[in-house]
Amino acid sequence: MTVDQVAPSVTVTKLGTHIGARIEGVRLGGDLSPEEVAAIRSALGEHKVIFFREQHHLTEDGQYEFAELLGSPTTPHPTVTSKGVKSLAIDSHHGRANSWHSDVTFVDRIPKASILRAVQLPAYGGSTTWASTVAAYESLPDPLKRLAEGLRARHTNQYDYAATTDDRPDANSRAYREEFESTYYETEHPVVRVHPETGERALLLGHFVKQFVGLSGNESHALFRLFQDRVTRLEHTTRWNWAPGDVAIWDNRATQHYAIDDYDGAEHRKLTRITLAGDIPVGVDGSASTVLTGNAEHYSIVEELPHAA
Repeated sequence: MTVDQVAPSVTVTKLGTHIGARIEGVRLGGDLSPEEVAAIRSALGEHKVIFFREQHHLTEDGQYEFAELLGSPTTPHPTVTSKGVKSLAIDSHHGRANSWHSDVTFVDRIPKASILRAVQLPAYGGSTTWASTVAAYESLPDPLKRLAEGLRARHTNQYDYAATTDDRPDANSRAYREEFESTYYETEHPVVRVHPETGERALLLGHFVKQFVGLSGNESHALFRLFQDRVTRLEHTTRWNWAPGDVAIWDNRATQHYAIDDYDGAEHRKLTRITLAGDIPVGVDGSASTVLTGNAEHYSIVEELPHAA
């Protein structure tokens, strides 16, 4: 176990070689010192997903005020507007996101980070797993790296878990699905994006991918599985067992995540998510993502960052 003292009273405990760290000595809210904010930013950049225990004091307002210290909060969601004003309710009553994804990749301005706070948890199960898409890219043999770098993929909000994993959804799940798909979005992204702050290269995939540009459905499916399987290798992942008062923050530009559906229907799982505005992804060749359908200006600003070399 590696423990670093990164600021007065703030410690970072590394959870895995590629991803994950636990942060202690911080009481989250809008009143953190610049040193504490810098320590959190640094830990997030290095470890991709970071976890905080015992944040029982945190409310939705406090979560939002803390988020503002790290960036510009988006509206809760591009299409789902009925599940919160400041945050999006991740609620098992509306479906279960038991599929690997990065958040909101069907728009051009993919969020840079997400902040998730536990509100109500099942008596068992309901943990979340994150994967490093940077480690996935770096594990590829050189020929596959070059292949991935030359590919682009179309992401849409009609390829969401809620529309594909439940053959007999209940009324709540159907209503959520209809709202999720109420405005159609489709965006073309590079399969390998360059992280604007670290310069690392990461695979940009997940369950919103519809098809690779210029390839047939069968070819797209085969290549998607080839690259996505690299993302979800166990050594590229970390798993968090939620407890009351927990908060997780992840770099959405460098990770995917999967909420594990291992609790019964009578159990209720609810968390609140706030996402932070991100930039437009840029590929290895310098080409940016392009919008095919849908305008996300109401959802989020575009964070202007000088892209790392």
